Amino acid sequence: MRRVAGAVPGCILAVLILSPPAFAQADEYGYVPETDPLVAEKLEAWRDLKLGLLMHWGPYSQWGIVESWSLCSEDEPWCTRSMDDYGEYRKAYEALQTTFDPVHFDPERWARAARDAGMRYVVFTTKHHDGFSMFDTRQTDYRITSPATPFSRNPRADVTREIFDAFRAQGFLIGAYFSKPDWHSPDYWWPYFATPDRNPNYDLEKYPERWARFVAFTHAQIRELMTGYGRVDILWLDGGWVRTLTDAEIRDRMNRPGYRFLRLQSQDIDMPRLVADARAKQPGLIVVDRAVPGPFQNYLTPEARVPEAAIPHPWEVCMPMATSWSFVPGDPYKSPRDLVHMLVDVVAKGGNLLLNIGPGPDGRWHEEAYERLEALGAWMRVNGQAIYGTRAVTPNEEGKIRLTQGKDGAVYAIYLADEGEARLPSAIFLSGLQPAPGATVTLLGADVKLEWEAAGSGFVARVPSGTRPPCDHAWVFRISEVG
Repeated sequence: MRRVAGAVPGCILAVLILSPPAFAQADEYGYVPETDPLVAEKLEAWRDLKLGLLMHWGPYSQWGIVESWSLCSEDEPWCTRSMDDYGEYRKAYEALQTTFDPVHFDPERWARAARDAGMRYVVFTTKHHDGFSMFDTRQTDYRITSPATPFSRNPRADVTREIFDAFRAQGFLIGAYFSKPDWHSPDYWWPYFATPDRNPNYDLEKYPERWARFVAFTHAQIRELMTGYGRVDILWLDGGWVRTLTDAEIRDRMNRPGYRFLRLQSQDIDMPRLVADARAKQPGLIVVDRAVPGPFQNYLTPEARVPEAAIPHPWEVCMPMATSWSFVPGDPYKSPRDLVHMLVDVVAKGGNLLLNIGPGPDGRWHEEAYERLEALGAWMRVNGQAIYGTRAVTPNEEGKIRLTQGKDGAVYAIYLADEGEARLPSAIFLSGLQPAPGATVTLLGADVKLEWEAAGSGFVARVPSGTRPPCDHAWVFRISEVG
């Protein structure tokens, strides 16, 4: 992942037709529905959760830089380095292992804060592209539990185990982020050659035995995560360039902007066997082979951007709560209003929101992270029924209103307040939806019933004078039944 900032799109008027979303050209996503009933069941349960926590963490937090990418010799903004000599820089980067000692690591506090914010699942970076393993792998010494890492002497050194246990105790679904590329492995970046880009720096067809060792290494690490860390619900695989490609696909990608630096070749890590082995140990495991169309991408993951429209398949926006995925001192965090509006917009389009927080080198979060979680929690405690377990309707917005629908058929009209807007509107109008005869329109968080009347093909509901907003940033009106 790379450092980015997201924004909530503006609002425009639309006509509501209450029905399952209708989508055009769904095949463009390359989505293959899951046939394993256990996976399908867990996937539906995951879709109900709506809000999750992602954490990028590793020795790189000591420098306050973007995770991994400065090791990659691509001329892109996220790959800049503090030294002119790449060899010296890489040595210094990898030596961060010898000073990594997050003595204030407190996963129980993280889990409580995330739970109170309304989050219901967690995805943790067990290994990013730089290859440093944040779990007790036996496949490499480049790990947090190695004697070379000061924190290895701490009884909580296996931070992946500690995080999974702490969040599982709070009722979370557990997700393991795992990078398919590994830039520390000599079987991915062979030291004999230079490292021009993110891909293997040798010809896989010419040296098949070296690639076979890397595949075995990858499978062994994932096997460790699937067998030694309790229940795991999601295997979140990053590094979508590690995939099988035909010669025609390689030629096509070489002609695209953004691929001009890359040495492309097919990188087959035997996903069918990897997934079968993982699910044999974790039945019902959701697998997210990011950006690789096909049967092993159980849900889609647009990164750091909210799609303009609903997506017809299970999906999740992964988004930094600040501007960087990794810890950066003084990194500005998105405002509570922006976070609430983003969550509402994502859920109204049928997705989940996975917000990232980057722990610091001492094992602490920025205090702003806790403040933002408190604000989210305050809003969710009033309005959670308009978020959890809901699905999209078409269209999903009218002006400043976003719409969701509960499993009981109730529709939630979520009014997104402008910056500084602290008074409820005098009336709510929807142009293409009418409550059923006898239905009620209520304001969540307030003992207020709104009088409503038909208006053309829609209706208007009037907010009683003097009604106080029950929360900040967005207000939710529940329509008990529609006609």
